[in-house]
Amino acid sequence: MSSGDDAVAAAAERAESTRGRNLPQFDDLPIPVDTANLRDGADLNDACLALLPLVGVWRGEGEVNYPTIEGPRRIAQQLTIAHDGRPFLYHEARSWLLDDEGNVIRPAAREVGWWRPQADDTIELLLTHSSGIVEIFYGKPRTQTSWELATDAVVRTATAKEVTGAQRLYGLVNNGDLGYVEERAMVGEPMQPHVSLYLKRVVG
Repeated sequence: MSSGDDAVAAAAERAESTRGRNLPQFDDLPIPVDTANLRDGADLNDACLALLPLVGVWRGEGEVNYPTIEGPRRIAQQLTIAHDGRPFLYHEARSWLLDDEGNVIRPAAREVGWWRPQADDTIELLLTHSSGIVEIFYGKPRTQTSWELATDAVVRTATAKEVTGAQRLYGLVNNGDLGYVEERAMVGEPMQPHVSLYLKRVVG
């Protein structure tokens, strides 16, 4: 068996418990619905092939820390990356704080946005945060399974805290799990680590 065959077989084994799941669907829309499962729904647009490994729903835990908060704090997140066949991906992340025993304390950050891959391999990532921040990231794939991005512009509402920049790195680790780290410059502090998460696929 070739290394390519081995990789396909390993991916099939990892997907045993997730291949039959997808986003909840409305079955009466007159247009293609979002899918987070590459086996269902519209075909992935060729423009998104460099982002194919990200498509799915991911859940896991990590920590959030910054000089302006009492931390580090345990955090959990669900990340949804889906598509409808057009040349972009839909992004939604929902987080919640955990106590030392892993019990939920309260909901935390939320963000929604769009991954927009370009013909020159540049990736545009537009994110809107529930805290009143809008960010435009630019980046590129580092490898076939990792992606690095940094903000080009940050806009905030009058009631949002000061954010001046951010950097993100996403990458598949340990046979297909998703690792994610973010650095952030805000409230007068220089760019520094803020969030790290280890997520496992639950859909796709």
